[in-house]
Amino acid sequence: MSTIVVSPTNVATYPDGGGHFWVYMQYVAALRKLGCEVIWLERFYSTGDPARDEFALRTFFERMHRFGMAGKAMLYTSAGTDSSLQYIGAEAAVVESTVARADLLLNFHYGIDPRLLARFRRTALVDIDPGLLQLWIASGQIVVPAHDLYFTTGETVGTPGAAFSDCGLPWRRIRPGVDLDLWPVVPAPRDGYFTTISSWIGGVDGEWITDGAGGFYDNNKRVSFLRFLELPRVAGRTLELALCLDESAESEARALRNAYGDYRGDPADRRLLEQNGWRVTRAHEQTGSPDAYQRYIQGSRGEFSCAKPSCMALRNAWISDRTLCYLATGRPAVVQDTGPSSYLPNGEGLFRFSTLEEAAQALAAVDADYERHARAAREIAATWFDSSRIVADMLNQAMASRAA
Repeated sequence: MSTIVVSPTNVATYPDGGGHFWVYMQYVAALRKLGCEVIWLERFYSTGDPARDEFALRTFFERMHRFGMAGKAMLYTSAGTDSSLQYIGAEAAVVESTVARADLLLNFHYGIDPRLLARFRRTALVDIDPGLLQLWIASGQIVVPAHDLYFTTGETVGTPGAAFSDCGLPWRRIRPGVDLDLWPVVPAPRDGYFTTISSWIGGVDGEWITDGAGGFYDNNKRVSFLRFLELPRVAGRTLELALCLDESAESEARALRNAYGDYRGDPADRRLLEQNGWRVTRAHEQTGSPDAYQRYIQGSRGEFSCAKPSCMALRNAWISDRTLCYLATGRPAVVQDTGPSSYLPNGEGLFRFSTLEEAAQALAAVDADYERHARAAREIAATWFDSSRIVADMLNQAMASRAA
């Protein structure tokens, strides 16, 4: 039995991220189905608030127990490169022996401590931010320690047609995956909305990306959604967004003080959306745990979602791991076109739009033959995104590379 260590990022630190948890659990579940012993080893970043840290840690280990990972989840901390690593959830000797006998580290944490990385016999980086990660590396924003293998969920990463550098790394392209057993088909509610779960403004000052010509552009989801502000009226339906909003007076004052473009704070944006027929809820209230996240998707009619502007600018053919959960559940998805793809379908079960008119037509097409599109959605997930097959291929590549 192979021992595989999975190193996620910011799951324990972000207890409200029900969907973020699922990104990595898809890989863990697939590895366990393949008969692997799976260890979860993640860096924990303290918030500086002892009560908040205690809640985060308690929540994390409770979820690990809920998903059959009791005794298999370990956290580490470090105050800096000159300080020793400290462990939470296991004694240091247990962690060290686990690392020593592990056959492979699947590392999703671009900023992993190099001292920890060096202790593994075989390492593979997994890029789940295709295009962006390569930009961050090329600009020096992220320094990724050397790994034995480099996997990417980006269909265009490392290809001649990519609009960004491969950073001189030998990328191996994989597809993102979804566990078809953990995400079974369930009947759709008659009164469900098309929904999505999304960030709105990244961080305190938003997310900005270099345009490669000395400038920057706004890469927040807000920009993309507001381009389709009139869609509820044009499509003649209510669309629901579960958003990560900060509607505090402090955040609104900060937005007004540091305003850029037409942004005047999350409360103002929420009012604007609702005035144009959108239904807005708070993501942390609706989807703040793995189970709540799943229930929210199961309670939806389908997904309507936009992508970050960088996906369209880089033409990376990106598809969200969240969208895969909708598809696996039997929920048709209408999502923004992120560039040509050799396998992403368009027009049955999954629709990819670029204009307001295309989005409205796609929603109407789903309603015209909902059951057919629901079946097609599940078929897409099973054909292209079955995590068991994807992870098995990753392991085969890693072990074959080691033998060579």
